[in-house]
Amino acid sequence: MILVHTPNPKEVAAYLDLFRAAMPEESFASLDQADLGQVRHLIAWGLPDGLIARLPKLRAVFALGAGVDKLLSRPDLPADLPLYRLLDSGMAAQMTEYIRYGVLGYQRNMDIYRRQQAAGQWRMLAPRLPGDIRVGILGLGEIGSAAAKALSKDGYQVSGWSRSPKHIHHVRSLHGDAGLEKLLENSDVLACVLPSTPQTQGLLNGERLSLMPPGSMLINAGRGDLLDQDALLALLNNGHIRCAQLDVFAQEPLPHGHPLWQHPSVAITPHIAAITLRQQAVEQIAANLRKLAAGMEADGLVVRSQGY
Repeated sequence: MILVHTPNPKEVAAYLDLFRAAMPEESFASLDQADLGQVRHLIAWGLPDGLIARLPKLRAVFALGAGVDKLLSRPDLPADLPLYRLLDSGMAAQMTEYIRYGVLGYQRNMDIYRRQQAAGQWRMLAPRLPGDIRVGILGLGEIGSAAAKALSKDGYQVSGWSRSPKHIHHVRSLHGDAGLEKLLENSDVLACVLPSTPQTQGLLNGERLSLMPPGSMLINAGRGDLLDQDALLALLNNGHIRCAQLDVFAQEPLPHGHPLWQHPSVAITPHIAAITLRQQAVEQIAANLRKLAAGMEADGLVVRSQGY
């Protein structure tokens, strides 16, 4: 039996229909239908506390998303239980659009024009071409690499940073602490798509954000705990960072009354930069289930020591 769970019953019903159509030979069930003693695989997002411990025959967990930080932090997740994450499944295209939107807005000075509109000012600014803008991508996994390639094709000067060396055509690839400093110092727009891991938490602190060029832009669509929000606010207030586009936060939803909500140089979205697409997710997980049944290695196995 394969258990499918999210906190939304309507979403679970939709996933069950898709999985049953994709794999009619398998038995899929929701939490209220399943015989927990017979569950071999768990496909989930947002699990109730203690559920995994109630599944004695569980062989693997499939996350309905690319980020697995919350699953990894669960005390009932056995260290030897295989955990698989989604690889792209439609999220790379969405993330690329989100970052493109921010970069193009920065290039065309749309954030400045919005502030001028609020002040009733009519003032034209000098135009800039894509080749004038240096874009840094923080995180070169499947999603970050796709965004870097797309922006490079758009004509921007693109660099990227990752834990280990990467080679992407027409993208300057950096790694390590020295590479991170170079990326920050040479990014007019910094777009972060890193996952939350012990190594990335607090990565964008005040010291590192201050390395960005004066008048630069920050886009954070990775995880909220990567960013020191107070340090960002200070740099926005003194003008060192010109604007920010934020999709993720240390606490979600962002608390009512938080100064980021009303800041004139900040654009906020409610964690929608790249949303799991059901059909693509089902196709990928179904393919992985068939691989495991055939004794093959499935894609997206999470390396616990790396956090993704």
